[in-house]
Amino acid sequence: MAALRWGASRLSQTPAVLGNAMPKSGSHLIIQVLQGLTQIGPFINSGFPPVNRGEDNSLLGEDQVLANIRSMRPGDIGYGYIQARQPFIDALTAPGRATVFVYRDPRDMVISHIFYATEIHPGHNMHSYYTEILQNMEERINAAITGVDEPGLELSGVRAKYEKYLDWLKQPAVLSLRFEDLILKRDEALDRLLNYLVQRGFISEFPRPQAIERIKSSIAPRRSGTFRKGKPGNWQEYFTPANKAIFKRETGDLLIRMGYEENDRW
Repeated sequence: MAALRWGASRLSQTPAVLGNAMPKSGSHLIIQVLQGLTQIGPFINSGFPPVNRGEDNSLLGEDQVLANIRSMRPGDIGYGYIQARQPFIDALTAPGRATVFVYRDPRDMVISHIFYATEIHPGHNMHSYYTEILQNMEERINAAITGVDEPGLELSGVRAKYEKYLDWLKQPAVLSLRFEDLILKRDEALDRLLNYLVQRGFISEFPRPQAIERIKSSIAPRRSGTFRKGKPGNWQEYFTPANKAIFKRETGDLLIRMGYEENDRW
């Protein structure tokens, strides 16, 4: 259909686009943004699950993940939760590929994760621990920051989680976008996305303001089954002074490296 509507030549020049994110860090938002690309060019929304998961939501092995990535054809849109390591870096920065990595303030990610595990997904492996073992939100936040390593429970600490993904920020062939900018500076963020796609081979025929409006029409966070607030800075409503102290101790210069703080006096 895309070839018929836009022409086979244009389709062949259009990159395969993958939206990548850490869990609870904006994956559903970038999916909706990328789905909006079908309104402005020969992009194809396959509707498949994340490239790193099966139809039953099970985690796939590295070989199958690579096969899923490599099977994406020109114009295909996909998403996933792919760590910044080889062989994935080479696969997602190759010619004919466009990879958009969305990242989020780790403090907001902690809050989103806790509410997802306690209120939205009762089957989450941390649900019982958060709701039956821990007594209050302060304790849950501390656990999410430091990680949990108890029989039957495996939860990485914040720093360990982010260290697996942060090298995407160093890849010049990858567009890194803040979740917060997609919420608060949406037009600017979408303009950056379109500039990047043009650099990767996409030929745009719409005036930029019109293209941005068409993409925005596809964004409706409340359609996501995991939507709660998506409000940047929400962590400030929940972090206690003790939580802040533990976060600083456990994560070191993480917030400074990511550009969320200039120093540790927050």
